[in-house]
Amino acid sequence: MRFTRFLLFLIFLSTNSVAQVRLPKLISDNMVLQRDQPITVWGWAKPKEKVTVTFKNKKQSTLTGEDGKWKIQLPAQPAGTGSEMVIKGKSQLTIRNIAFGDVWLCNGQSNMVINMERVKERYPDDIATASYPDIRNFFIPTLTDLKGPQQDFPNAEWKAANPKDVLGFGAVSYFFARDLYDQYKVPIGIINSSVGGTPIEAWISEGGYKDFADIQKVINENKDTAYVQERKQSTLANAPKPSKSTDPGLTEHWEIDSYQPKGWRNFNIPGYWEDQGLKDLNGVVWFRREFDLPESWIGKPVKLYMGRIVDADEMFVNGKSIGRVTYQYPPRRYEIPAGLLKAGKNTFVIRVTNTAGKGGFVPDKPYFMTASDQEIDLKGTWQYKVGQVFEPAKRSDDSPAPFIAQNQPAALYNAMIAPVLPMKLKGFLWYQGETNVHDPEPYNVLLPALINDRRKLWNDDNLPFLVVQLPNFQDIDFLPAESNMALLREAQNRALTLKNTAVAVTLDLGEWNDIHPLSKKEIGQRLALSAKNLAYGDKNVVHSGPTLKSQSIAADKIVLTFDNVADGIKSIDEQTLRWFAMAGDDKKFVWANAKILGKDQIELSSEMVKTPKDIRYAWQDNPEGINFYNSANLPASPFRTDGEQPDESKPWKGKKCAVVLTYDDALNVHLDNVIPALDSLSLKGSFYLTASSDAARNRIKDWRAVATSGHELGNHTLYHPCDATGPGMSWVKPEYDLSKYSMGRIQDEVRMCNAFLKSIDGLDKRTFAFTCGHKKVAEGEFIQTLSSEFIAARAVRHEMHTFEEQKLMDIDCYSMVEQSGKDMIELVKQAQQSGKLLVFLFHGVGGEHALNVSNQAHSELLHYLKENEKEIYVDTMRNVAEHIQSLKK
Repeated sequence: MRFTRFLLFLIFLSTNSVAQVRLPKLISDNMVLQRDQPITVWGWAKPKEKVTVTFKNKKQSTLTGEDGKWKIQLPAQPAGTGSEMVIKGKSQLTIRNIAFGDVWLCNGQSNMVINMERVKERYPDDIATASYPDIRNFFIPTLTDLKGPQQDFPNAEWKAANPKDVLGFGAVSYFFARDLYDQYKVPIGIINSSVGGTPIEAWISEGGYKDFADIQKVINENKDTAYVQERKQSTLANAPKPSKSTDPGLTEHWEIDSYQPKGWRNFNIPGYWEDQGLKDLNGVVWFRREFDLPESWIGKPVKLYMGRIVDADEMFVNGKSIGRVTYQYPPRRYEIPAGLLKAGKNTFVIRVTNTAGKGGFVPDKPYFMTASDQEIDLKGTWQYKVGQVFEPAKRSDDSPAPFIAQNQPAALYNAMIAPVLPMKLKGFLWYQGETNVHDPEPYNVLLPALINDRRKLWNDDNLPFLVVQLPNFQDIDFLPAESNMALLREAQNRALTLKNTAVAVTLDLGEWNDIHPLSKKEIGQRLALSAKNLAYGDKNVVHSGPTLKSQSIAADKIVLTFDNVADGIKSIDEQTLRWFAMAGDDKKFVWANAKILGKDQIELSSEMVKTPKDIRYAWQDNPEGINFYNSANLPASPFRTDGEQPDESKPWKGKKCAVVLTYDDALNVHLDNVIPALDSLSLKGSFYLTASSDAARNRIKDWRAVATSGHELGNHTLYHPCDATGPGMSWVKPEYDLSKYSMGRIQDEVRMCNAFLKSIDGLDKRTFAFTCGHKKVAEGEFIQTLSSEFIAARAVRHEMHTFEEQKLMDIDCYSMVEQSGKDMIELVKQAQQSGKLLVFLFHGVGGEHALNVSNQAHSELLHYLKENEKEIYVDTMRNVAEHIQSLKK
């Protein structure tokens, strides 16, 4: 009986606890809510329980659902602080010190995690003066979930910026928030949801992968508990087994000051042991040195800075361990307790463990100890002895990749982003990419997928999204080189094709020897510039360095024109601009001489490249010492002209429209005027040759060069026959009256022209252009009888059509006669707005034909196409037709 009563009592307690009103961790004391937007307050209670929210003496109530959830929306509030809110059900909660301001979701990997404590030596004054009660941080601990979105965090809280608590704020996000607060005096809320070493895939929601069938498959597999457990067990089974300790240094106590070292060798710190005689050694190495300390240090705490060590270390002073670090990235900062040191000689010993790569002490880091404003340098000659050598890890080629939950697609979104969804935001910060550098190409589609996913989840397509571009890192290449890091920076730049996005260039803020550079203040400030311009509407704020607008080629020089130059481009150190490279058709890049021309242009040249085609700027892992800036002291982003990555899976390769430039009748002006103009802007055209024309017969070498450089040579028949029966066609010679041609004759002449063209360019398949737009011979339309010979055929109807409407053997075009550049650009704008294919037909360009446009008008069109190439797919008729064909299969 007593047991039954006790059980009923427990049930009562359990039921009563369930009935308590519960709030998510985000809705708590010191929270920041987004100003000027309706406010959502949400939580949980007993099913069908009445919940009332009292705010500013006004009450709103609701009933919880069957699942116990409730949500109440309050009216938008202006910026302010010090508000309270009471939530009442069967129990009552009071939320105090609420601020209304701007809330930013800061997201990424370790460089977004790194807090102010990590950079305290770099910014001591900023920490000492961090009295900003209206800047508040909500740091989300690392959590994963493979099954689906979660509703709350197990623990997290809002903290205001003060000299103590600011040490836990992410450094980039704090300096970003402080810059905005100093400018606008509006409370700033930072929600920092970041995990070191994680890929972008983990941060995108399942719904954001609707166009990624392979990733959707992985997400579905990961929802199967048995499958995940099997993967985890496989990972454990294939993990390298920890080596059994055979280190004599532990048993012989090499750390104590009474130990008498024998057989130790010299080693220079800083440095890696692979560079000092220990080839390919993974294992344990001990380092030892004695230092004389002044009497004035005795009895005082001493700070010891041992740079950075790869991988793990334990530090001993006079035989006592003063600390250890288990992985390579944190700076080694140890406190030597008062009383441990003695006057005269003191023994310092470091036990270093390394399992992969170069082990040892990272150069260009601080190595010293300090007390009472005095320093003793720890660099120099130490002694070392190997304690243990690890056997090389063995892993078969068919072993599955290790299963790491936080690296799985959507796993971090589910646990660390989804619970934030009810909160209104001002925008997003994103500092991530290092983990994706090994395979940068997918980032071109994953970053836009992330941006679109976030905006869709928050139901606001205009939310600003600010990206930190990866800074310079790794060894310097002194010759032009390929670079995965440059490819990833390029993918980050492609986010700028989406509206309301910005990329903060940090190519001058990195460190060659540290993936976690300390210049977090400058990074936060550059992000703040972007926020001021995009989120706060201050369009006078310059937030971007120079960006390439166009390039033109004249003889052996390339001239680059830039946007975002402010008052002009400059060399920040007044030296010659560095890190520009150029190449010809051979794609062998060499360093180029760079000369600033006026406000917004740079001229490039090289004695080694006589016919330049492409350029690259800062295309390195670490282009240290970049000096190309604008007058606002913002650096140019790395770029290249040889690496556009179109989306082959989408119409017009993911761009708004397509434009094809075609030129009929094989004229001399095509070779003399058009080809140089196209080549100067790296544009391609389709040239339809009538084999019997003078310029076709007499300049075969020139046409072969045209084809070699990527332009198309198309079929315009042998003699250019046209239907003489129509109005205005009296000029057609009787022997070339198409209406009197037999089917056999037109087929023969078309095939003869194909043979002529193949002798020039070596190709079998090409496109055809109806002469005068006429399609029939005596027996009817002839082109279908030749469909195996051609990929596409071009008519003349002054129409443009969508991708779905295209008929490859009857593509329309606009014939240009005396149109101005403005007229032709207007046609392109129509295509951009409607998403259609626009084909231009030119005869004379600068003369030689009755149907003519001026060189000036033609040039204006080409420059517009080049300046808008991010939106316009410009290519030959053959390439565009193959693109249409491949997607319509």
